Amino acid sequence: MNKRNLAEKDRERLENLKESLGRSRDTFLGYPVSKDFDYSELNPFLQYPINNLGDPFEEGTWKVQTHQMEKEVVAFFARLFRAQPKDYWGYVTNGGSESNLYGLYLAREMYPKAMVYYSESTHYSVRKNIHLLNIPSIVIRSQENGEIDYEDFENTLRMNRHKPAIVLTTFGTTMKEAKDDVSRIKGILRNLAVQDHYIHCDAALSGSYGAFMEPRVPFDFKDGADSISISGHKFVGSPIPCGVIITKRGHRDRIAKGISYIGSLDTTITGSRNGHSPLFLWYALKQLGGEGMKARYLHGLEVAEYCKNQLNEIGVKAWSNPGSLTVVMPRTPEAVKQKWQLATEGEVSHIICMPNVTKSQIDEFIEDLAKTEELEEEEFGFDL
Repeated sequence: MNKRNLAEKDRERLENLKESLGRSRDTFLGYPVSKDFDYSELNPFLQYPINNLGDPFEEGTWKVQTHQMEKEVVAFFARLFRAQPKDYWGYVTNGGSESNLYGLYLAREMYPKAMVYYSESTHYSVRKNIHLLNIPSIVIRSQENGEIDYEDFENTLRMNRHKPAIVLTTFGTTMKEAKDDVSRIKGILRNLAVQDHYIHCDAALSGSYGAFMEPRVPFDFKDGADSISISGHKFVGSPIPCGVIITKRGHRDRIAKGISYIGSLDTTITGSRNGHSPLFLWYALKQLGGEGMKARYLHGLEVAEYCKNQLNEIGVKAWSNPGSLTVVMPRTPEAVKQKWQLATEGEVSHIICMPNVTKSQIDEFIEDLAKTEELEEEEFGFDL
């Protein structure tokens, strides 16, 4: 295959892009993405067209894949989420949105006439996924801290108790990192005698460290979840966005179809699947283990507490939900928002103290915020 050398102007574009990405990477505090990873040892694997098509737990015809690593990643999170050792299944997805889609897809196949319940604080992908799957749904109010309003859920469920229920809980909402109590949701379903139900837990960020929280918030399989999704690029860290979906093997068996072309089962959303992401996650989890994951969480928690205290000291009313890495504050000035890439919704901004965030970064942010607010006050000053 004949290839032309890249033109000088295009090489320059690449160099400029690299510098721009580096600057942007070093100054974001508002999004849940870890950047303290080093996968350089895996660079040689970029020369292979790794495609994890088919079910990772089934032997297929295609061999240029990382199914074994993928299975080990799934097993790691299945243990973390207290799944039954002989009744779990999962795969590495393209991200939390696909993982949520899969959970809802399984639920719809089990209960085609069900109603979906989700809170107004649920991730935006859920509304889209419900629309794609064409399932009727009802939005439940959120409490002030972002957690689902259990009273509103119970009252709404009571009016529709004749229908199967699909409940989408969130373990770490987008803006406030609030956590819905799965055991409490399960109790409400039980009290209203809604026997046909399915609970999917969207644990994109917080699920990776939920097992280490004290006090613990119920969210996993022992607490009543039927499927749980997380994002791999958030807490663990990855150069490629990815996610993991864990469910019960019995649920997967309901939708499995044999495909002779690949010699495997069609059990995933996409046919061809990125085979490099499972390799990255496997590499990181082998290095970290459970203790390393816990240490990352405790570091982030310490920085979050420091950030909250520093903000309060300069008069900014900052707060966080218990055990959260997310510090919530009033909407910041535009200049600060743009420099630090702060996610903002309405009158609320937040900082997420991912494992790579340091106290010195927080100090720099606090300094910028204090200076900007002083300048804004000067602009509106007047003499009597």
